[in-house]
Amino acid sequence: MEKVRLPVVQGEMFAGPAPELESSLLADGSRKLIHPADVRGRFLTARRLVFAVLIAFWAIVPFLRVDGRPFLMLDVEHRRFFIFGGVFGAQDAWRLWFILTGVGLALVITTSLFGRVWCGWTCPHTVFLEAFFRPIERLVEGPREVRVRVDTGEWTTSKTMRKVVKHTIFVVLAALVAHVFVGYFVSPYRLWAMIFAGPGKHPEAFAWAIGLTGIFYGNFGFFREQTCVGVCPYGRLQSVLVDQDTVVVGYERPRGEPRAKASEKAKNEDLGDCVDCKRCVVVCPMGIDIRNGLQPDCIGCAQCSDACDEIMDKLHRPRGLVRYDTTRALDGGKRQIWRPRAYLYVAVTVVWVVAAFFLLRGRVAFEANILRVGATPFVIDGDSVRNAFNVHVVNKGSDPVTFELEAKGEGVSFVVPIKRSELPAFGGVDVPIIATVPRSATARPIPITVDVRGGDGSLRTVSAVLLGPGPFGPGPSGSAPFRSAPPGPGGVK
Repeated sequence: MEKVRLPVVQGEMFAGPAPELESSLLADGSRKLIHPADVRGRFLTARRLVFAVLIAFWAIVPFLRVDGRPFLMLDVEHRRFFIFGGVFGAQDAWRLWFILTGVGLALVITTSLFGRVWCGWTCPHTVFLEAFFRPIERLVEGPREVRVRVDTGEWTTSKTMRKVVKHTIFVVLAALVAHVFVGYFVSPYRLWAMIFAGPGKHPEAFAWAIGLTGIFYGNFGFFREQTCVGVCPYGRLQSVLVDQDTVVVGYERPRGEPRAKASEKAKNEDLGDCVDCKRCVVVCPMGIDIRNGLQPDCIGCAQCSDACDEIMDKLHRPRGLVRYDTTRALDGGKRQIWRPRAYLYVAVTVVWVVAAFFLLRGRVAFEANILRVGATPFVIDGDSVRNAFNVHVVNKGSDPVTFELEAKGEGVSFVVPIKRSELPAFGGVDVPIIATVPRSATARPIPITVDVRGGDGSLRTVSAVLLGPGPFGPGPSGSAPFRSAPPGPGGVK
């Protein structure tokens, strides 16, 4: 197969012409199907343990409750968001900025210090692919040599049956993953009831489940490493986030070169420890050769390190020819984790934490807004001018909230029908307020404020401006910003 020449992220590493780099993408844009060989080792064991913990956490979280509320659920239908025990409403959408920027900042810092460890150890794509789909493929179709031979051979009854069995299991697994994912937006208990009620009763949830099943099946069954290579934007950022002091999976070139067979090494100690067995290549889930330097395709899974350590053990040579280390150390220099970039990231993190703390701690259990009633800004009743408002109060929490309302304004008299009320969980109410001032006082806009105080002492203050015709008439000629009220107290409509 034709190989494609790709850029080496860490810069020019070798003298002479650039190496022909392995990749799952060929020069003509076609794809080389990747069949990673089985590997055993300390990093794979650790990764499987991490996978098990993450999958268990992912499956259990929708069922967890904190004070009777979901631990983590995004109830888009009712605009209620339960995040780690906290309850947020649509009015708190701006706070998502802190969550998103926090995740982004964590990824940037992690990548700068430790490369793409997220991709190889905790990314959901990697976790599900390596924990479920690839093991099932190996179980149904056999080891790498058999899979390669079968895929390149003609279609037979055995090949067809194995493919049907494998993809049937893939569809079932994709459906299971999709339904658990939907459970993060719909209570799993409610989702269970929806399933038994049938698609006709809940077409939206059914459509989401079917759509996600198709996406997951296509991704894990066919697209696989191409998601990391051509879709995920995070992988493309690696080239600007890593440097010579980032911990990555790398090859110790001074020790490994020149490559030679084990028998030749026994005759000449000046030869390198690498025997060019290509074991590190065939176990790579991205299809690259780590000996050609750090490449954009590498996800830092360290399967090549486990494979190389296995060969070194058989040859009675020290482990670590391929290992986690900085490029500077792999080239024979001194490891330097703390550097100006790292200090900058720490400073940015401190600023983010402080800002998030002070902004998020000011959150109250309810939200209040004041709106002018109708299209008429004011009503004239004799020598008085009245403005009508609605104060909209929303309970953002899952517990009832008692609030008190107090209107203030210099020289303004108020009619507040509801001064104290209790809102149920996630409930809302509109409280009408009528503000009256003498007509002679409306030469200029008059500010008013409304204090909405919760039972826990939290306070929201909203403000508005009273409008009027001024002391000498209704306003500019031809305008009709007001209407006269009929006699009596029923003038306001």
